[in-house]
Amino acid sequence: MKLRVTDTLSAVDPGDWNRLAGDDPFLQHAFLHGLHESGSACADTGWAPQYLLLNDATGRLIGAMPLYLKGHSYGEYVFDWAWADAYQRHGLDYYPKLLCAVPFTPVVGARLLAAEPAQRAILAAGALELAREYKLSSLHVLYPRSEELTELQNAGLMTRQGRQFHWRNAGYADFDAFLAELSHDKRKKIRQERRKVREAGITFDRLEGEAISDADWQFFNRCYRQTYLEHHSSPYLNLDFFRGIAAAMPQNLVLVRAMHGQRPVATSLLVRGADRLYGRHWGAIEHHPLLHFEACYYQGIEYAIARGLKVFEGGAQGEHKMARGLMPVTTQSAHWLARPEFADAVSRFLDRETAMMEDHARELAARSPFREP
Repeated sequence: MKLRVTDTLSAVDPGDWNRLAGDDPFLQHAFLHGLHESGSACADTGWAPQYLLLNDATGRLIGAMPLYLKGHSYGEYVFDWAWADAYQRHGLDYYPKLLCAVPFTPVVGARLLAAEPAQRAILAAGALELAREYKLSSLHVLYPRSEELTELQNAGLMTRQGRQFHWRNAGYADFDAFLAELSHDKRKKIRQERRKVREAGITFDRLEGEAISDADWQFFNRCYRQTYLEHHSSPYLNLDFFRGIAAAMPQNLVLVRAMHGQRPVATSLLVRGADRLYGRHWGAIEHHPLLHFEACYYQGIEYAIARGLKVFEGGAQGEHKMARGLMPVTTQSAHWLARPEFADAVSRFLDRETAMMEDHARELAARSPFREP
């Protein structure tokens, strides 16, 4: 077996890559390559691809890691700003660092793309060796699957807990059947929120796959950029990226469109996997109270019920999602720091943070929005 590094997925056959990625939409060759080719995640934006590839003796691709040289910590959703600040205060460079992740996508998925544990171990060790060879401060693996933690820990990485909020489909016949499982006050609040949006004259439609026109994507991009502007931030993605995935993987895409009369005023992008739905991006060109909750959560839950999908992931963070039936889920990341003194300090911090996260998990469990059986 042989490891090599490439700075572009154009050098990798899409069929070979997708065989490793499986049905995860965010690991598809088209999704990742689109991020690079559109200029959304590339060296100029602080995401320099350093993909690690594992080939067998015949040259067949049997493993891969989506690795990047990162010049900052934006777009990751696992926060290490304090670690970077500590390096800076000691006159040391934290950036560039080596990162294994899907850019701008806080979704759990395979990070050591290989079928066998031994192959995954080679990838983990190879990424660590790459970080050492480049004399980097650190290696970080974000949102790996739980079964990959063994190989990452064996390679010398420390693990860190995170939290998201996911909705699970208990075989609901419709949205009202889901509401019936919530406590009275939560059920009443959701009905009030949805009614207020309807009374404001807002209606919704959902466009899927090839039914999404280029004009729809242009409007979505306008909304997306407007929302970033209102938050005094710069959008990570661009219209070329959205057009690219629309052409390459339309079967995975759903646009929720909010109409005020005959005019579209907001939209949200959902990404569909085999049995999961992911809320990804949203934006609006007009403010309407409670529109965000309807466009980003309730419409996604309704769609998941209608399509028989098992899970709806509403995005990173956000305890407010619990009141809407999305329950806490523990996520993981793995980290290696080259300098022993910093690794020791981070290890002790992670021990304390993990204890606090576990306490908080017990507190959240006691605040379930679902009614008692």
